[in-house]
Amino acid sequence: MKLDVIKLDGSKAGSVELSEDLFGQEPRADILHRVVRWQRNNAQAGTHKVKTRSETSYSTKKIYRQKGTGGARHGDRNAPIFRGGGIYKGPVVRSHGHDLPKKFRKLGLKHALSAKAKAGELVVIEDAASEGKTAALAKQVKNLGWKRALVIDGTSVNEGFLKASRNIEGLDILPTMGANVYDILKRDTLVITKAGIEALEARLK
Repeated sequence: MKLDVIKLDGSKAGSVELSEDLFGQEPRADILHRVVRWQRNNAQAGTHKVKTRSETSYSTKKIYRQKGTGGARHGDRNAPIFRGGGIYKGPVVRSHGHDLPKKFRKLGLKHALSAKAKAGELVVIEDAASEGKTAALAKQVKNLGWKRALVIDGTSVNEGFLKASRNIEGLDILPTMGANVYDILKRDTLVITKAGIEALEARLK
C-alpha cells in the first residue's frame, strides 16, 4: 500500500510503499487485547501488602483463660476476628506479569500498526527534526491537526525534536525499539518517519 509522505511544515515529500505484512493485516481485537494486558500487567508494581497475624503489633499473651468465662475460646489479639488484628488471605507483594510468546508480541504490534492504517490515523513524515524550539514545533503540530499523537522515529531520536516536544501536551516520541501496542492504540494519530518505517520493517520481518 502507498501513502503520501509529508514534511513537518505540511508540504508533500513524495510517497512511500508500506509493507502489507506490517500495515495491511486485518486487525483482531483479541490479539491486541492480550498484548495490551501483558504490557499493563508487567508494568503493575505489585507492592500491595497487608499484615498477617504474625506481623501485627499486639501482645501474644492469651487474652483470658480457656474455660469458665462463658465466652468463645481465644488466644491473642492478633487473630483476624479482632479489630486491629491480622488480615486473613490479604494481598502480598508479588509480580502480576505473565509470559507471552515473542511471535505473538510481534503479531500484536503488526495488528496495532494495521489498525491505525485502516482507520486512516497513520501519517508518514520525512523526518522528525527540529532546532529544539517548543513554540515553533507546537505551531507546526497545531497546523497539522495532531491533538494526541505518537511519533515513532528510527533507531535513535533527534535530540532537537525530543527537546522541543517535551513540553507539548499530547505529543510523544519513541525510537523504533520503544514502539509498543499500548502506546500506539492510546493515541489518536500515529506518526512514523521514513527511517522509522525502515527500522520497523527490519525489526518485525
